[in-house]
Amino acid sequence: MTSTFSVTHRVQFSETDMAGVAHFSNFFRWMEETEHAFLRSVGVGVSITHNGATIGWPRVNATCDFMHPARFEDEVRCELAVQRIGEGSITHEVTFTVHGELIARGSMTIACCTLVEGTMRSIPIPLAIRARLSGG
Repeated sequence: MTSTFSVTHRVQFSETDMAGVAHFSNFFRWMEETEHAFLRSVGVGVSITHNGATIGWPRVNATCDFMHPARFEDEVRCELAVQRIGEGSITHEVTFTVHGELIARGSMTIACCTLVEGTMRSIPIPLAIRARLSGG
């Protein structure tokens, strides 16, 4: 997959420690915010109804490698690239840059699931949703 999507996040004071450095856990939040914005941009919500079923996207894997810190008031560009669309899951990578410098790289795999009476069950990604995710 070659399509990318990006958002910019300004590091807030509440996201930093006393040295003004963003706590590592925020990168996972920013990755999720970028993913949600991407899904909305292609007309797929985080929780949607499709053919009468509620579909959601729980994470089954998330990683992040850190190269440089993000600091208070940095504008962090979060760029998502869809790496793989499988039968029932999607893997995407998010790169984090400040002034063009790579500061971190993360990856998440999300599974397509239905929610029935409080129980999640993995399902194949419906074709209509797959088409939107792949830009088709």
